[in-house]
Amino acid sequence: MAHGHARPILLGLIGSPIAHSASPAMHEAAAEAVGLRAHYQLIDVPGADGAQLRTLLSALAPIGFSGVNVTFPYKERVLPLLDDLSPGARAVGAVNTIVVRDGRLTGHNTDTTGFARALIEAFGPRPEGPVALVGAGGVGKAVAVALAQFEGIEVRLVDADPAKAEAVAAALAGHAAVRVCGSVAAALDGARGVVNGTPVGMLPDRGTPVPAELLRPGMWVADAVYSPLWTPLLVDAARIGARTMTGRELAIHQALDAFALFTGREAPAEAMARAFDRAVTPPAG
Repeated sequence: MAHGHARPILLGLIGSPIAHSASPAMHEAAAEAVGLRAHYQLIDVPGADGAQLRTLLSALAPIGFSGVNVTFPYKERVLPLLDDLSPGARAVGAVNTIVVRDGRLTGHNTDTTGFARALIEAFGPRPEGPVALVGAGGVGKAVAVALAQFEGIEVRLVDADPAKAEAVAAALAGHAAVRVCGSVAAALDGARGVVNGTPVGMLPDRGTPVPAELLRPGMWVADAVYSPLWTPLLVDAARIGARTMTGRELAIHQALDAFALFTGREAPAEAMARAFDRAVTPPAG
């Protein structure tokens, strides 16, 4: 049967600012690769309060969405508005993927599964710790839970809001060694790995969450930001010869896992990776 006339699967992304997102390209290309059609809508809502978020989420099923991704600043704020949470999303306390089925909304977190897979691909099955993790918000929490899956890794968490870091440490108590550090410098002292889980370094911001002089050549350094791909942090790390992982790997792996949840189909990694590269590195000239 020809599927050309079938209604496209409707997907989207809720967050702000999201103009740089590679998600539409990745999900639409993945659908095409498995013989489906998808339309992926950017839903850029700056400064939505709880009531506005609730209105938006309650419209997803009637409009016909199969699911949406959620990004900064709403990964934590959507939690109380969902019908159900996967164990992973509940553990993290943040949602980046909402599946819409029979009018019910279920929250998942593919940042966690995606980051763990990306890390193994980049740095091998046993990434070395201790790991300094900057940021205890939506992405930082997902990264902390992902790191907790690796045996014997100490996570040193630092956040501009120490209460946030303390809450993540408390949530992971018994599952991982998590230490809250009062400063980035303290977190990096003797660390083998560094992860940026904050939006610092994401365009138009040109900052870095870690002063360059704290980085060492023997470290591995990962960034969750992919706009730009080479953030100031990663440029500093590469300059001294540290091993690096850009936000590309996390972006692709979290999207692969989300696509499988949205469609029930195995997502084609090659198609998603190519789509990401086209979206993030536009053709020269």
